[in-house]
Amino acid sequence: MPETKEITSPEQAAAERWEQETVAPVIQKRPERRQRFEGVSLEEVNRLYTPADTEGIDFERDISFPGEFPYTRGIHPTGYRGKLWTMRQFAGFGTPEETNARFKYLMHQGQTGLSVAYDLPALMGYDSDSPLSEGEVGKCGVAVSSLADMEILFDGIPLEEVTVSQTINAPASIFLAMYLVVAEKQGADWKKISGTLQNDILKEYIAQKEWIYPIRPAMKLVTDTFEFCTQHVPRYNPISVSGYHIREAGATAMQELAFTLRDGVEYVDWGVRAGLDVDEFVPRISFFFNAHNDFFEEIAKYRAARRIWARVMRERFGAKSERTLQLRFHTQTAGVSLTVQQPLNNIVRVAIQALAGVLGGTQSLHTDSYDEALALPTDRAALIALRTQQIIAEETGVPNTVDPLGGSYFVEALTKKMEDGALDYFEKIDAMGGMVEAIEKGFPQREIQESAYQYQKAVERGEQTIVGVNKYQMSDEPEVPILIINEGVRESQIARLEKTRTRRDKGAVANALEGLKRATQSGENTMPATIEAVRAYATLGEICDALRDVYGLYEEPAF
Repeated sequence: MPETKEITSPEQAAAERWEQETVAPVIQKRPERRQRFEGVSLEEVNRLYTPADTEGIDFERDISFPGEFPYTRGIHPTGYRGKLWTMRQFAGFGTPEETNARFKYLMHQGQTGLSVAYDLPALMGYDSDSPLSEGEVGKCGVAVSSLADMEILFDGIPLEEVTVSQTINAPASIFLAMYLVVAEKQGADWKKISGTLQNDILKEYIAQKEWIYPIRPAMKLVTDTFEFCTQHVPRYNPISVSGYHIREAGATAMQELAFTLRDGVEYVDWGVRAGLDVDEFVPRISFFFNAHNDFFEEIAKYRAARRIWARVMRERFGAKSERTLQLRFHTQTAGVSLTVQQPLNNIVRVAIQALAGVLGGTQSLHTDSYDEALALPTDRAALIALRTQQIIAEETGVPNTVDPLGGSYFVEALTKKMEDGALDYFEKIDAMGGMVEAIEKGFPQREIQESAYQYQKAVERGEQTIVGVNKYQMSDEPEVPILIINEGVRESQIARLEKTRTRRDKGAVANALEGLKRATQSGENTMPATIEAVRAYATLGEICDALRDVYGLYEEPAF
């Protein structure tokens, strides 16, 4: 048989000629700095990208125009020319009074949305006076144990006018209930409230490890919030599917993309099985991505995310509404990239990461403070982080055009690579039966562990540089002032809890908790009963205990 010759396109031929005639003589005289160039995800990056690298990409099918399917270039036709991204700085520490003051300070400085960080006891469903809470109250976020705390947290902040994101997961439905009751007490109309509940329990089992109940009952609580918000709080996002924590645990950009979007697909599957209409509840599903140091990789990740989501919603779920197809996301700069060594360098890291988020078309953005590797941010550090966003918005000219990197051979090739890699993961997870089954088998957990291990080894070998850590170290570094959380926070929170328990109607609390147990056991939507328990001033720990009595506790198997 005659030998089959590979067909070379004019673009490939031109690239080969350039390599041989122009590049090779230069390298012979002055070799490149290393044999292999790779980014944070340890993926090799080519010397140059040309039309040959984008030959399989069709403009109309794969790229198109902003505001048009598959939304690779953004979900809004005018990008940031019509409206800037929401500047939503994550904040929360100490008592509700202290965090309320920080919220008002940031809003006075031009912040356009609030984002609440809760402390570890709250994240795990314990009251501040629980023995398990000792040493953690108010340390990594604000301490909230009941409606009384929530009322103080949002005192003087009109919830009908301000969008608020709540970073809470296992007890998310309880915090949604608290938030709605506070809004109700303010006289707000639930149908006008907008904001976001993180409520992403799957990523807890994958990465962050802050769970309470077994996976399947926890997923029921999530779908309860979908149904309730669709009916009663239609402008509110009942979930923010979070790749951020997956990336912080050591995932590559591609793994973050794949596991986050596949988590999103899983939530849609469960919502559909619960009888919800895709075009009614999916438009209120939002996403939350990391912005790491590899500038172009991050931008490509965001562009690929929109394209994948649009196609999956249309092809897999038969979505008809454009809003269902349009992936909306929040971005936070990479906490894991921040260093204790030479912490002022973190200002530069954060600025570059934030710029990647903006060039990738994020809808809202949090910029980390330079001191977060040391402690919770000081007022000064938080202000610099906010000013970083404002400088990008007001001084760089970046928001003046939509998707300015669209059409770049490198960015388009990288976007396609991200898409293909994520869809390959989709196939593997689908073959296991879905994301819940994949988590039960430990698949995403093992993949992330391996990536984290390989990256750390690359750092130790000096193949990945961290400025100030394994290169350009300083022996004598100036001290940076940090925020110290008063150890008296727990005592003040316990005092408020005791006062709340004394003043409330004990019979109403007992009846509300029994009502919640009955709703849980019967398979009803748990949100109405949870709201009644919150109205009666049942505490977070009491409500979680009622659910623990029915659902039990999750214990992670050894993988």
